Amino acid sequence: MIALLRYYEPGHGPRVGVRLDDTVFDVSAHIPTVAQWLNHSAGRVEDAIDDLRSAAGTAERRYPFESLCVAPDPHVRHLLPPIDTQDVWAAGVTYERSREARQEESQDGGDVYARVYAAERPELFFKARGPWVVGPLGEIGIRRDSAWNVPEPELTLVVNPALEVVGYTAGNDVSSRDIEGENPLYLPQAKVYTASCALGPQIALVRLTEWPSLMISVRIERGGAAVFEGSIGTDRIHRRSDELVTWLGRSMQYPDGVLLMTGTGIVPGGDFTLSPDDAVHVTIPGAGTLTNRVKVV
Repeated sequence: MIALLRYYEPGHGPRVGVRLDDTVFDVSAHIPTVAQWLNHSAGRVEDAIDDLRSAAGTAERRYPFESLCVAPDPHVRHLLPPIDTQDVWAAGVTYERSREARQEESQDGGDVYARVYAAERPELFFKARGPWVVGPLGEIGIRRDSAWNVPEPELTLVVNPALEVVGYTAGNDVSSRDIEGENPLYLPQAKVYTASCALGPQIALVRLTEWPSLMISVRIERGGAAVFEGSIGTDRIHRRSDELVTWLGRSMQYPDGVLLMTGTGIVPGGDFTLSPDDAVHVTIPGAGTLTNRVKVV
């Protein structure tokens, strides 16, 4: 597996790295930004991935991956979110469990969610700009005006300007269930706020034309003990990957590429809400484990 990531180098700022096995190679001299590589990959995904392997072979700096897995600190080399200027969009109600949960939380019965689950047009919504995204070991936010907050662990597709899927990463679409449940028109407030989107630690690079067969897992810890665990396979997604990407690209261009969170099939029970200092671990094979602490925003 080859993976693309970003990390921070004190004195040099953001760097682009290629991970091969357990080593990260600094390829910033060849590929200074993720946006540039996504542009470079349009119409030639496999060749662009090979270019990264070649760039790694001439890299002047290399580091053990584990040495980058530290909390963000301007004085220490650490991982960044694996995107830069790309927008992040999200799909909703793509799993049966997600449809059920939205209906459970809705004060009006949630008929709108049943209808969008069966409709030809999927639910797609804007989630975050690239600079807003929280990276590995950063802090994700729960709203101070919400009493019911949950993580939403999601496979996140990485799409180039030609709408080709070039890889995937792990995502956490943190959401306020009571705000969306009060009225579906409040969805932007339930979904888009400070530190509500986390991605990482890396982009597993592979040209995808259908869902990869993967297990998505989440573990939430409070005081060092697990308070919720769950997992689901990508075979439970109700829609095709090319279907979602095609709708995302209708009447819209993404000159720097775009990321698409593909919905969640793991929803804690109605008596669970995130608390400050909880640790949330989202694991997807190839993408790695995305770990974040919770704070109130």
